[in-house]
Amino acid sequence: MYKLIACDLDETLLNDDTHVGKRNRKAIAAATKMGVKFVPATGRGFKAITQTLQEINLIDQPNEYVISFNGGCITENKDNQVMKFQGLSWQMANQLYQLGQKYDVCIHVYTKDMLYVYNTNKEENKYINGRHVYRIIDNDNLDFLKGQEIAKELYGNPNMPYLKEIAADLGDLTNELDVSYSSNRYLEFNHQGVNKGAGLLWLARKLGIKPEETMALGDNFNDLSMIKAAGLGVGMANTNPEMKDQCDFITTADNNHDGVAEAIERFVLQK
Repeated sequence: MYKLIACDLDETLLNDDTHVGKRNRKAIAAATKMGVKFVPATGRGFKAITQTLQEINLIDQPNEYVISFNGGCITENKDNQVMKFQGLSWQMANQLYQLGQKYDVCIHVYTKDMLYVYNTNKEENKYINGRHVYRIIDNDNLDFLKGQEIAKELYGNPNMPYLKEIAADLGDLTNELDVSYSSNRYLEFNHQGVNKGAGLLWLARKLGIKPEETMALGDNFNDLSMIKAAGLGVGMANTNPEMKDQCDFITTADNNHDGVAEAIERFVLQK
């Protein structure tokens, strides 16, 4: 019996219009009624998923949880109580920010409460609208964020081979970070050892749930750590082809056709 379901949002639970499909909502409601914990596990901040929590009826609920910032923060939904936070040092975030200005990328810098976006464009704005509350900046450095907690940073460009070239160009610096890719457009940087898999296992331990009693669903490389850490790792039909063979199961439905519900119905509700 799976007692905890950790589920990615963008391109997994959410359709391309950033909403939760009716079949997904029904399956989640049935699972939570059985006592299963349904835990959104997202690269976004916990304050940026209010709409989703409302749609799955978990908004402001006690004993329900969110893994956010790729595992950098774990919160209880009731009053957004932070249980665990591990972000980037200001020095590392500033170094990544200044290095990023050499490349053809937009840069996202996440604090607990705000996303700051440097060098954005029309296509990028279209993607992040409806997903984030953000401010556009043109600062040369992150001096204005000194003293604040910085959750993570990323570089954005829809050319994935180019992002992989950047990661290689950063060299040894990446050894000090947890590096992943998401949405086929982002190169993500977290504190070393911070990822969705570590977040899933930490929360499971906190709740007295065994790893083999967990299930994880995702579509891209920032989900792979939890797909591999969970007792059952599920990829959507639209999962990045380069990681499909590392999933235990691939749904026949994609994120626009309630692939999450397909997995919950098969592995949780039928049992």
